[in-house]
Amino acid sequence: MPTSSTLDSINSTQQPNTSIYLFSKFIHEDKELSTEFYNLWIVLMVVNAIIFLVGVVLNSLALYVFCFRTKTKTTSVIYTINLIVTDLLVGFSLPVRIIMFYSAGDCQHCSLIHIFGYFVNMYCSILFLTCICVDRYLAIVQVEASRKWRNPTCAKGICVFIWIFATVVTFSILTMAIKFAECCLSKILVLMVCEYFFPLIIIIFFTTRIMCALSKPSLMHQSRERRMRAVQLLITVLIIFMICFTPFHVRQVAISINPDMPQNVSILVYHVTVTLSSLNSCMDPIVYCFVTNNFQSTMKNIFRKAEPEQTNVDILGMNKSSKGSNAIIAFSNTIGSPVSLPSPSAVQI
Repeated sequence: MPTSSTLDSINSTQQPNTSIYLFSKFIHEDKELSTEFYNLWIVLMVVNAIIFLVGVVLNSLALYVFCFRTKTKTTSVIYTINLIVTDLLVGFSLPVRIIMFYSAGDCQHCSLIHIFGYFVNMYCSILFLTCICVDRYLAIVQVEASRKWRNPTCAKGICVFIWIFATVVTFSILTMAIKFAECCLSKILVLMVCEYFFPLIIIIFFTTRIMCALSKPSLMHQSRERRMRAVQLLITVLIIFMICFTPFHVRQVAISINPDMPQNVSILVYHVTVTLSSLNSCMDPIVYCFVTNNFQSTMKNIFRKAEPEQTNVDILGMNKSSKGSNAIIAFSNTIGSPVSLPSPSAVQI
């Protein structure tokens, strides 16, 4: 995450009741970590380098599949493409972090811009994961009622809104937190509520609703494969939230409650949790496997240098009465050789 000594000189000259002092409690830079825990800093830089390589490779391949090997751009595919873009931006910010540490250590504006960009991309990733989960819920439980909302035009509008919302809210709250000491803690908490805790509550709610709805007779006409893959997607997203995003935001809440937390502990926990938040760019590709029915087989074709098939069927848009389609879904998820899909008989829902 942030780099250099942007806040060090400020901390040494400002009194503990200033806004910059409070803001620096939430944000710690690499120089602080390298000074206090040099060995840990080296380990985390290696981990971040691995995250960068793995995340960029997987997400670049996923972007290729969804943009160029997916004929039908359904709502879930549109949300997924935007999620991939945010993951790539988070990934590319990691080498920028190292470069800034060595070449722009005293550039305060560079560091603050990097902080802002990182948080915008992280919160966009959280919101797009939330959209994918809500879309799965609507497709399974509220099929008829949501038909007019689950269309590409609406999905694109929601994506534009998310980018603008995350940018404006993050910028305004971080700016106010820096300028006004008396509202620093409350503004940081507002940011976390808007862009983390509220999406988490939504995901938990809809995951629970889908799992409860699986036993309803009204949903029994839908294939078990279809319903279970939707549940797997929501549970996967929930696990990503718990592993990647929850530790960081719990740490931020702890600082809000206790700003006088020992500096060494604060620095240590901050950098470990930020590294965990970056890990989501490597874990999100698991979600992609549940978005289309043959994403895995298409990826296998790419690695085998075979003729890639068209990934053109949304798994939740398969015709409920088509036994052949259900067989293709089941077969495409096996480890065996990928199949070439016929022209989709899917009905988007």
